[in-house]
Amino acid sequence: MHGPARMRSVRPILPFLLSLFSCATVQPQWWKVQTSGIDSNLRGISVAEMPDAKGVPVPVVWASGSNGAILKSVDEGKTWKRLRVNGGDALDFRGIVAFSEKVAYLMSSGEGEESRIYRTTDGGETWKLQYTDKRKEFFLDAMACLSETHCFALSDPIDGKFLLLNTTDGEDWNPLPRENMPAALPGEGAFAASNTCLAISGEEIFFGTGGPAARVFHSLDSGRTWTDAETPIVSGKASAGIFSLTIGDDNRIMAVGGDYKEPSRPYRVAAHSVDGGKTWQLAAQQPGGYRSAVANIDDGRWVAVGPSGEDLTDDSGAHWKHTDSLNLNAVALLDVFTGWAVGPNGTIARFVNHTPHEIRFRRPHSRQKPVAADVAD
Repeated sequence: MHGPARMRSVRPILPFLLSLFSCATVQPQWWKVQTSGIDSNLRGISVAEMPDAKGVPVPVVWASGSNGAILKSVDEGKTWKRLRVNGGDALDFRGIVAFSEKVAYLMSSGEGEESRIYRTTDGGETWKLQYTDKRKEFFLDAMACLSETHCFALSDPIDGKFLLLNTTDGEDWNPLPRENMPAALPGEGAFAASNTCLAISGEEIFFGTGGPAARVFHSLDSGRTWTDAETPIVSGKASAGIFSLTIGDDNRIMAVGGDYKEPSRPYRVAAHSVDGGKTWQLAAQQPGGYRSAVANIDDGRWVAVGPSGEDLTDDSGAHWKHTDSLNLNAVALLDVFTGWAVGPNGTIARFVNHTPHEIRFRRPHSRQKPVAADVAD
């Protein structure tokens, strides 16, 4: 009597436990925090490659943010070295672009001379100031590079038009001509939230704006001529618009943003273009709120990060699904398995790809599982 009766009481619990296990595996976390607690709001992140002792390429990660913070890891985020710019402890380093463990560009944001571009060729031990501007309207929002010597940087409008700088030798920065650029609307600007409101590919340049309109400016010829297109991303306030643009395959471009003063409002925060930025469509299922950065995994999969959480799309931006609830500002992926994101309080999180069939893209060398990271001065 006691045995069968006990079995009957257990059976209803088994399906419930199995359902819990199923739910846990359907929505795994895609981001794993490696370190936090640094006195900095990190907004810059870049991943490059370096050869290990056997000559096999491994990732080197650079991060940057407020209070002059610059961090570098050469062991996949297990430990981080704090780097400094001479006289730059009060600067807000909102952008970093790295090419190796030795070479990287660094961008600070702020009015006038607080906006600066630096470069290091010795792994961050020393930094050379390459560009700044005394005009109060000068405010750097983003920096992007085609190569180690060919880069662009975007500033808010000066004298009614956005300002783009470029270097073709890795040393000297000069403003691009603006005669053929559409005028900025009153109060229109770009957002220095994640160093990703500017995107480049070959001779094509894209940048997104906010304020009175959420527009995408586009040049097909390295900035000699321009067109602009309005997008359906929310605008109309100084805190709303496009915060991040990323170029994918087949003329597809992803844009995310929203209103950073309403971070949990999932209203018109993501849109995509399938014709190279000429026309834009809102996502049918939006991310869970304002998103400050987006990155392409590959083959229709993208990730977006923001203060209220992270989202994933596997249908090229038509539908977004919530994955994590970390407070993150910026994201950079090296390949389908290798990426990092950063956020307030020195948070650095590593990307964890849970797509099983992508195992064919895994690098030939093994990767250790991330553990709690240390930061060394």
